[in-house]
Amino acid sequence: MKRLLLLGGGHAHAVVLRGLVGAPLSDTRVTLVTPHDLHTYSGMLPGLVAGHYTVDDVQFDLAGLARAAGAELVPDSAAGLDLALGVAELEDGRRIAYDIVSLNLGSAPNTSRAPGAAMYSLPAKPFERFLEGWYAMLAQDASQVPTISLVGAGAAGVELAMAIRHRFMILGREVRVVLYSEKPSFAAPLMQRIAGALQRSGVELRADTVVEAVERGETGPVLVVRGEREPCDAVIWTAGAAPLPWFAASGLATDEHGFVLVDETLRSTSHPAVFAVGDCATLRDARHPKSGVFAVRHGNALARNLRCAVEGRNLARYAPQKQVLALISCGARYAIADWGGLAAEGEWVWRWKDWLDRRWVQGFKSGDGSGSEEPAEGG
Repeated sequence: MKRLLLLGGGHAHAVVLRGLVGAPLSDTRVTLVTPHDLHTYSGMLPGLVAGHYTVDDVQFDLAGLARAAGAELVPDSAAGLDLALGVAELEDGRRIAYDIVSLNLGSAPNTSRAPGAAMYSLPAKPFERFLEGWYAMLAQDASQVPTISLVGAGAAGVELAMAIRHRFMILGREVRVVLYSEKPSFAAPLMQRIAGALQRSGVELRADTVVEAVERGETGPVLVVRGEREPCDAVIWTAGAAPLPWFAASGLATDEHGFVLVDETLRSTSHPAVFAVGDCATLRDARHPKSGVFAVRHGNALARNLRCAVEGRNLARYAPQKQVLALISCGARYAIADWGGLAAEGEWVWRWKDWLDRRWVQGFKSGDGSGSEEPAEGG
């Protein structure tokens, strides 16, 4: 019996598991390692923060999906790979042997360039930790006017900044939200629309501003910006993406940043028994942004190739889409759409995004494999 090991419960592995429901791999033991029973869909997280969704709206039962797919669920996190022996090492010390292993472990906001950021800021990922911190912010003394700073003005940063402003507004509370942007993350026409939406939402955009460090202050964290100290009540870190350090330490080929390097079949360029997808991977010959849109496409290609690898058939090539639909939520039920430079915005764009997102999540809740294969994603 072959042993297929799935490390991580991200978008792509959810797609793989959904494909195994009713169509299991013959003579294969499938194991999923993830610390979380529930999958939180990143595209709806800003809507949850803004108050448009409940937690149940944005999550589905990953453990139940694994059971339906005939996979064993191991509640833990991966800590390394012994590539010579074909063994995955878990954080609790357990070791799981594999014949084929797939990594869908995501990334973390990159705090390495700002001393103190890892200690004194709340990372946007993992989502479970972020939500704990967010609910703690909401529980603070309502008579105070907090300052919430966000570092990183990519899709996650701008969406969360506007979502936070909107949530406090509908609660009848004042808040100051400051968004620090080191450099533009979008093409100029789209950035103009986003800047307008940020202004209308009441978010202060600090463009071309590098946060040099985060320090502990008397009442909260302090940002060091251009040599000046700027106190706030909370810092949310969304800037950049960092890989898990054990990727390179295990001996896997990585890119210059430490993400697993894969070929056009999503297989490791150095170890053919290893596949890697989503944010933790870099496609060697067709690099693309780390975004949920690509992770979903990875999932469809990965599902085919894992089946081919188990059955000893030739693997199919994955080609990333050349044009990506960006749907940026703007706090209120309003969104901006951009596809290859063609842009639009309005309440109707939000309703479109909402329909796509709900259909995507429902496709995993239904248990029958139905639902959209193209969810809406910011950025």
